[in-house]
Amino acid sequence: MKRLISMLVVCMAILSVQAQKFGSAAMQKLNTAQFAIANLYVDSVDENKLVDEAIIKMLEQLDPHSTYSSAEEVKKMNESLQGNFEGIGVQFQMIEDTLLVIQPVFKGPSQKVGILAGDRIVAVNDSSIAGVKMSTEEIMRRLKGPKGTSVNLTIARRGVNKPLNYTVVRDKIPIHSLDAAYMIEPGIGYIKINRFGATTTEEFLEAMKMLKKEGMKDLILDLQGNGGGYMKAAIDMANEFLKEKELIVYTEGRVTQRSDFYAVGNGGMKSGKLIVIVDEYSASASEIVSGAIQDLDRGVIVGRRTFGKGLVQRPIDLPDESMIRLTVARYYTPSGRSIQKPYETTADTELASSAGKGEDNARRYREDLLNRYKSGELMSADSINFPDSLKRQTLKLQRTVYGGGGIMPDIFVPIDTTLFTNYHRDLAAKGAVTQTIAKYIENNRQSLKSKYKTFKQFNNDFVVNDDLLNLLQATGEKIGVPINEEEYQRSKSYIQAQLKALIARDLWDMNEYFQVMNTTNESINKALEVIKSDQYDKILKRP
Repeated sequence: MKRLISMLVVCMAILSVQAQKFGSAAMQKLNTAQFAIANLYVDSVDENKLVDEAIIKMLEQLDPHSTYSSAEEVKKMNESLQGNFEGIGVQFQMIEDTLLVIQPVFKGPSQKVGILAGDRIVAVNDSSIAGVKMSTEEIMRRLKGPKGTSVNLTIARRGVNKPLNYTVVRDKIPIHSLDAAYMIEPGIGYIKINRFGATTTEEFLEAMKMLKKEGMKDLILDLQGNGGGYMKAAIDMANEFLKEKELIVYTEGRVTQRSDFYAVGNGGMKSGKLIVIVDEYSASASEIVSGAIQDLDRGVIVGRRTFGKGLVQRPIDLPDESMIRLTVARYYTPSGRSIQKPYETTADTELASSAGKGEDNARRYREDLLNRYKSGELMSADSINFPDSLKRQTLKLQRTVYGGGGIMPDIFVPIDTTLFTNYHRDLAAKGAVTQTIAKYIENNRQSLKSKYKTFKQFNNDFVVNDDLLNLLQATGEKIGVPINEEEYQRSKSYIQAQLKALIARDLWDMNEYFQVMNTTNESINKALEVIKSDQYDKILKRP
């Protein structure tokens, strides 16, 4: 017993010495607790896990976007934003426990060795992945790998009796941030950006160059569903439309001094009509672009109020390659609007209640979009009430715009709920749609390519017939989605467009997919209407 007491006394003395190494009383308290748990607790503990949980809980008390990411999460996040990962280069989906190649990446390692769309990968390095109920994550782990390493694939190909064997040398595979770029009508270009990553500026400029060669004078820029990314990519994009020394965005925080970001003036489209389409999922970098275009009266914003993510995170690398993304400033539009929607912080409240309040705040923040739907905001602009204190004026025409979170469009387009039903949602969620297309393409790829030499011909002539729709319904019933005739009829036109778009994607690429699907998008249809009529000029008071 005396020995145990002596050990405790020694440990407490060490705790006191350790605590003195840290400046603030709070840090002394935290490190004393950590040291005590690690050295005195009755059972062994996972110190790394304890520290991770402590960091997560601390960040939860700050704001919704200060976050902790593990080393693995950091790697996945960087792949997405840096614009590439290392692997074999195929688009695939799992069909009946088999990996079906939708498309090999153009000039990627799989295409180079002869792997084709429609091939089924049944084994990787002599280990079967077909019919063994292997998770998608596990399959991805086997296919991905460092550039320059090899992987042996066994392929089953329709019309070939014996399995084919390929050795693929992994390489860097691009992740594109540009989904589509095409002439939506004569003189009017369309570009859709899905994220703001390291390659976005290059992809965007290349698309602009191509569309100008095809006669583009006006542009519809689609940022629907774009959750943001790199601030620099957003500034580069806004620069294409603005004049020299026009303010794009500024940031400012408690410790971080104000930083202003201006257009350089070397953009390639400083004239011509511009419409930016946004929705409730457009966030962060998307809001920088749309906010600058609106405040400077450069174009018209169409759609629904954006997400409202206007906090600047600084990445702080930790020794084990994990990361903290700590909010250090806020984004402000040129007119001084804060992009960030309201959130309650509990950092200064009593410790006894802050944890519970922090969880409530996080839950309310996460449920904001659901609450917008319930309140009717997504269906009617009249459901949105802005107090006078949030009113601002655009910098050139003194048009009224609103702060308080997100960018409110100049022209509101309600969400279309008439085409979406539980039946269609279940077909999509349970994989019936993708399975149907995979089967159809596998059986008809050659005949489709022979009949439709170009996408234009396909888009004009191909019709989703009853045979394909019946196949979808049968596939749905097979996986537990019973037919609901009333809901099927409501969603039928949308289902037909979706099936046609997916066939176009598999025969060509995502650009063609969006050319089909965009015909069903009310915001895009509205943008076309505005840009072709005098409504655009009236909003921006153009002669």
